[in-house]
Amino acid sequence: MLDIFLQTLPFFAIIALGYGAGRTGFFTPEATAYLTKFVFYFALSAMLLRFSANLSFSQIFNPQALWAYTCSSMAVYLLITAVAMVRKLSVAEAAVEAQCGVIGNVGFLGIPMLVMLMGPDAIVPVMIILVVDLLVFSSLIVILITGSRDGRVSFAVLGTVLMGLLKNPMIVSITLGIGWSALGMPLPVPVNSFLTTLGSAATPGALFAIGASLATKSAERIQIAGWLSFAKLVLHPAAVAYAVLVVWPLDAYTAGVMIAAAALPTAGNVYMLAAHYGVAPARVSATILISTAVSILTLSGVIAWVSI
Repeated sequence: MLDIFLQTLPFFAIIALGYGAGRTGFFTPEATAYLTKFVFYFALSAMLLRFSANLSFSQIFNPQALWAYTCSSMAVYLLITAVAMVRKLSVAEAAVEAQCGVIGNVGFLGIPMLVMLMGPDAIVPVMIILVVDLLVFSSLIVILITGSRDGRVSFAVLGTVLMGLLKNPMIVSITLGIGWSALGMPLPVPVNSFLTTLGSAATPGALFAIGASLATKSAERIQIAGWLSFAKLVLHPAAVAYAVLVVWPLDAYTAGVMIAAAALPTAGNVYMLAAHYGVAPARVSATILISTAVSILTLSGVIAWVSI
């Protein structure tokens, strides 16, 4: 555990550096927004494109892994939703809280950390998780919030969801990469070098951006944020572990990466959605802050366990 903790510490140190830069005003919210945009649209996309171009469709299309992760995540999603309904929250609020419990920071934290700590093959199960998060849960929250407000789910809403997916650089990068891989040709050397160089900026840039964005988050409504952080850091990886080890057993390596990915803290894009729709942004903000801080210990523990 101590060895894994020391290996994860540099990642969180960069997050802390970004947090310090944001809190002191050295890195303004506007600068953070532009850094995040660079990482999201360019550096991280280049990394995903290069990785996926070197995979085959059969590697990423693992129906059992897709099903196991989707079902286990949905179980946690429904549990959080049920708790929210008992507290008499609206459908929109319940959807946002459920999102906090199942959407981890896979893109900005998971990809660089898990690939470095668990090896380059970790990119396959991580991309499977990204596909589930983006296609299933990111679509579901938009449908639930919009549908609850309009009283129905219209074709316009479904069109918005579809366009959002088509414009998402992660989906586009993975799709283009797998498409190239299907041709059976290696990437041209200049293209591979370009993607490698650009993609190398993803790890430090993403981690710094996480920290800088956390500097704008508040720790209000601690009790609810604590519950949602517990759901994300404990219940979610526990549910995924049960699914991939017992119900739909996968090979040890794939199962380990998926469990570790499930233990990631709540993703920043949940806050973006909450702020966009005006649904519990302070609650989400506190959850991201608390889950990220606590994950310094919990994530190290989970990675140490699955690496045994």
